[in-house]
Amino acid sequence: SPLDYYLILHFLVLFELEVNVAISNGSPNNEQILWMYETMVTIRRFEEQSKREADAGKLRGMHSAIGQEAVPTGICAHLTDKDYILGTHRSHHHCIAKGVDLKEMMAELLGKATGTNKGKGGTMHIADINKGMLGANGVVGSNIPVATGAALSAKMQGTKPYSVAVVFFGDGASNQGSLHEAMNLASIWKLPTVFLCENNRYAESTPFEYAVAGGSIANRAAGYDMPGVLVDGQSVLEVYEVSGEAVKRARAGEGPTLIEAQTYRYMGHFGADNPLGYRTEEEEEYYKSRDCIDQLKGYLLENSIASNSDIEKMDDKALKSVEAATKFADESPFPDAEELYTDVYAPSK
Repeated sequence: SPLDYYLILHFLVLFELEVNVAISNGSPNNEQILWMYETMVTIRRFEEQSKREADAGKLRGMHSAIGQEAVPTGICAHLTDKDYILGTHRSHHHCIAKGVDLKEMMAELLGKATGTNKGKGGTMHIADINKGMLGANGVVGSNIPVATGAALSAKMQGTKPYSVAVVFFGDGASNQGSLHEAMNLASIWKLPTVFLCENNRYAESTPFEYAVAGGSIANRAAGYDMPGVLVDGQSVLEVYEVSGEAVKRARAGEGPTLIEAQTYRYMGHFGADNPLGYRTEEEEEYYKSRDCIDQLKGYLLENSIASNSDIEKMDDKALKSVEAATKFADESPFPDAEELYTDVYAPSK
């Protein structure tokens, strides 16, 4: 069955992590671990609220990333505002992990003038250049060449350590020609790029096992002379370690890395999608039993990094920040009609 197949594949992931210990960039300190927990909880609360806004008809085109919080959190822990990320049609978690303001994000989702893009981008085209978030995109695989271009610009500036361009894409996009062209170019020019596949096992409703030849996306890196790493995307600590080495390589001018983070989206592909039409309750329960937030919470308690009281405070802070963002968005005005004609062309010099 698909679940049995994945359990075997998951074992192989863990085995590969054991034999590739050298790729680790070391463990995060306690401050970083606490940041990762708070970030993942904030993403979860934001996505839950976004779904409520969508169900109320205030947000169009919602694609939830609940369950996938560990992937962008683990790699963005290594990035600064000078580094770039590019996302997908499912990018709220990417934005939050990169530090985009929650109030401006929620306002953007609701089409308000105070949004990151004045309400013009919405949920699938949100961006914040100031944070290095160069944009989400509703076209599958379309941001992969853009990230490669951003990495090329960083290298041409010639200042080391290089700024790094990370592009997130799904298992569906892994079969797009844009990925293969971009990986080839990034490799021959040794561009500071990290290609990060969030393999959530379904391209809308198409199972990964059916659509991806060879059973692995990470293995495709060998054809482009770059490291390909398979990682448990439900463990933020493992994502942190693997992505740390990839970012380190990129900054040093040693070229790109392809990471396949095996994760799971709890919700349907979009709001009206019923995932039980193509997967089982047993499968869903298995992945939810390995929830990335619960795993890190257990780690915090077992290693005395945080107490139950500390965790409750972080949970409460995340909830209140999302509530404040929602209030800000609700009270913000819609853009004036004249805004249709602004930001269309770059200003003349």
